[in-house]
Amino acid sequence: MKLETCIFRFFDQYLPRVKGSSDQTIKAYRDVFSLFLPFAANRRSIQIASLRVEHLSPEMLLSFLDHLESDRGNIVRTRNQRLAAIKSLAKMIRLMYPEKREVAQRILNIPQKRAQKQLIGFLYPDEILKVFHCVNLIKKNGFRDYTILHLLEDSGARASEIATLNLDYFDPQNSALIILGKGNRYRRIELEPRT
Repeated sequence: MKLETCIFRFFDQYLPRVKGSSDQTIKAYRDVFSLFLPFAANRRSIQIASLRVEHLSPEMLLSFLDHLESDRGNIVRTRNQRLAAIKSLAKMIRLMYPEKREVAQRILNIPQKRAQKQLIGFLYPDEILKVFHCVNLIKKNGFRDYTILHLLEDSGARASEIATLNLDYFDPQNSALIILGKGNRYRRIELEPRT
């Protein structure tokens, strides 16, 4: 079976319709396959269009993952994200092409690489105040910037989540925000009265 047939179905049907993946996830997975397919074709000395599902072997994938780390300088977390995208394709193959279940299962058996946990940096309260004091409230965008900084500090939300906010997401009666987060999931965050 041609791999391109599976990949087309993966992006056209499985991710958006079966899994309900976000546009960002689909784009990230496309980036993975834009790296993996040329690598796999080059390894087998064939055209990308000639790749078959049977060419997806643990050896091929492990070689690709090593290439990401050693040649492209990817960190372990990035490597594991790339592996997750390929495993998602394997799950689709296992579900929609039962005759290829064994190939898919061999891919799914590849473990994620352990990554060294890094300490997350933080600011002390006096350092946070210094950041707030850097904002010039007299300037045109000063109040906006000050508000964004307070929201980031109080809510713990990602910058991208704050950037997508509009007034409809603010509940002034309960001092709360509704935030659209990763995976298109909403969550409610209570705000401090000062915010």
